Amino acid sequence: QWHLVESGGGLVQPGGSLRLSCAVSGATFYHYNIGWFYQTPGGGRLGLACIGRRDNTTYYTDSLKGRFTISQDDAKNTVYLQMTSLKSSDTGVYVCATSGWGSVQRMCVQMIDIDSWGQGTQVTVSS
Repeated sequence: QWHLVESGGGLVQPGGSLRLSCAVSGATFYHYNIGWFYQTPGGGRLGLACIGRRDNTTYYTDSLKGRFTISQDDAKNTVYLQMTSLKSSDTGVYVCATSGWGSVQRMCVQMIDIDSWGQGTQVTVSS
């Protein structure tokens, strides 16, 4: 098994920026995709951005409007979500996850074949 640990959340003013980190430890050899998801108020999850571990292919949901960027550092086994122009509606829990098969679009939109979820990190956008 492997573990995902998110960090970087916190309190930020509207218009500000945050960079979330997802550190992966354990058996990561067979990981194919990693993604960031937003936890909805009803307890569901919405895909935000996903990236291929091997080819760096990315997928973003239309609602991001170019404000979020996903990237990875292979040497550190860490995936990042750079968040800019934050607004109050961005407030919530952000969770990272891995999948072992399929496209990044399928992971983000359909959430198919997800192997593991992190515990989430809280982001609060308020003045």
